Amino acid sequence: MAIPATPQGSSPGDPKMNGSPRLDSVSPRAALPGGEVRFRGKSLRPEGLQRPNVRFGEVSGPVLIGSDDFVVARVPDGALSGPVVVATNGRVSNPMEVRVAVPIADELHPVGNPALDAEGNIYATFSGPRGEKVAVAVFKIDTHYAVRPFVADLMNATGLALDREGDLYVSSRHEGNVYRVSPTGQLSVYAEGMGVATGIAFDREQNLYVGDRSGTIFKIARDRQIFVHATLEPSVAAYHLAVGPGGDLFVSGPTTSSFDSIYRVDPHGEVSAYYRGLGRPQGLAFDRDGNLYVAASLRGQRGIVKISPKQEASLEVSGQGLVGLAFAPGRSVVLATSDAVHHLSWDIQGLPLPPE
Repeated sequence: MAIPATPQGSSPGDPKMNGSPRLDSVSPRAALPGGEVRFRGKSLRPEGLQRPNVRFGEVSGPVLIGSDDFVVARVPDGALSGPVVVATNGRVSNPMEVRVAVPIADELHPVGNPALDAEGNIYATFSGPRGEKVAVAVFKIDTHYAVRPFVADLMNATGLALDREGDLYVSSRHEGNVYRVSPTGQLSVYAEGMGVATGIAFDREQNLYVGDRSGTIFKIARDRQIFVHATLEPSVAAYHLAVGPGGDLFVSGPTTSSFDSIYRVDPHGEVSAYYRGLGRPQGLAFDRDGNLYVAASLRGQRGIVKISPKQEASLEVSGQGLVGLAFAPGRSVVLATSDAVHHLSWDIQGLPLPPE
């Protein structure tokens, strides 16, 4: 019996021959549970009105949009990093790798970046509504992910930063103060009169910058002299700060616009727009290659947005409620949502904090 010829450019396992689904790309390649992941390929829509089955390992994720060449699925609770496949009409696609962040602490209230010390301990806030004192303002999460109270007597803990000696600095947006906390948890006032003090960050000379969301960036020298470093448009929420590899200060501050900017402030206090086009940008962090990562919305999708040194933006992690991030040892990152902290193995090396 004659064997039918295979069309040129095809093979017996090609979707054009047998109708099997095929995945060509996935975006983004990392997500939190609940984040949306988009797949492109061929033959992704089952026959009839059914939707495809998107399997994250052993767990199926809800399909939000399904067509022949485009599928949007939500990462389900319980999903782990690993291969994802799309199944239609009894056939299974080739796998695509998706990294999924793992929750490590909940019942928190971060409003910006977490902080990591040299030993890998994580610090995160329970900020609370403004003017309301909570039982514990800052928690310490050790390398085994045990969560312990660290700072109690502080109102509306907001921004976090560590100096080279290992002391933690915490801003209070209610009091307008910045506090210094020793590694043993002893609390002292470091600076007062910082307005609505929100984001804080150290530069390589260990000057501390404090964002007063009403429109001022303060610079506090090591001898505690205070200067007005720059003025910006007021923020409806908070300023978030990060120092880049070249020593410039980068600032996000959500406004009532859905097309907000990231600002760059040079060492002389000159302000320029670095990137425009983000929705509610919050916590910032740099990697060793000078890419800036921002907790923000890009084209309507919330997550961690990467902005390259050429000011090209892409969504790298999908997840609702993200407010900040901090790079961790082992080429990983700690991600903060408005009520929890997650860990993601990400194969990206962060810029040392504070910068070398």
